[in-house]
Amino acid sequence: MVIPVYDKNPVRRRPVVTYTLIAVCTVVFLLGPLSGFTTSYGGGHHLQCTQAVYFDRWGVIPTELFHGRLPVSALALPPGCPPPRPFAKVPFLSVLTSMFLHGGWLHLTGNMLFLYVFGDNVENRMGRVRFALFYLVAGYLATYGFALAHSDDTQSLVGASGAISGALGAYLYLYPKARVTSVFPFLFFVPLRFPAWVVLGFWFVLQWLAAQTAHGGPGVAYLAHVVGFAFGFLCAWVCYRPRRKVSVVIGTTQGDMQP
Repeated sequence: MVIPVYDKNPVRRRPVVTYTLIAVCTVVFLLGPLSGFTTSYGGGHHLQCTQAVYFDRWGVIPTELFHGRLPVSALALPPGCPPPRPFAKVPFLSVLTSMFLHGGWLHLTGNMLFLYVFGDNVENRMGRVRFALFYLVAGYLATYGFALAHSDDTQSLVGASGAISGALGAYLYLYPKARVTSVFPFLFFVPLRFPAWVVLGFWFVLQWLAAQTAHGGPGVAYLAHVVGFAFGFLCAWVCYRPRRKVSVVIGTTQGDMQP
């Protein structure tokens, strides 16, 4: 595991979209059932049931993207939970709402830290509107990529990881030599500075290996990280690769040189 904390890569203007995404995700989490800041969700076993229904309603259930909505009686709930009341849900739009949900403080903090460190530079390079569209497309592709490989999965999927992975992939292509200060838990959290290609390359390899063994647990989808990262890198490569300058030499024939 690698945890980036700072990159030496200044920006030219304030990354409004990046900061807005961080703020919205944080506010949504604080108002949700997992933050502990609201008492309206109850406690104990009732809170566990409420949390499960909350994620089923606003998160992505992979099988719903291809097979339609599940009846409330088929939702994955903890043992002993009563069937929830029917609620309106559009599976395609649930991909969007799921990007602003997180499964706990650690999940939220990790995602927002990655977005804070790498998102601002990508936004500066793309521009605010294009970065916002890029972020959403990366999130959708990452989610659908995971759902395609787990089309029968009824466990809810939440988090901005797929979209943020897209930003990481774009950063790797755009700024491979930028110096990124990171901490590695297996090195006792000693801060070390490496080029971005080392930090993000190591992170991607870990996600790839994890995706080969299992898709994780509730709210975890390593394959979504891989798909989002690959899209971000390829998108940046297509849109921002150096263009070769072709010089056209106009020749003259021997007859042209005659008076």
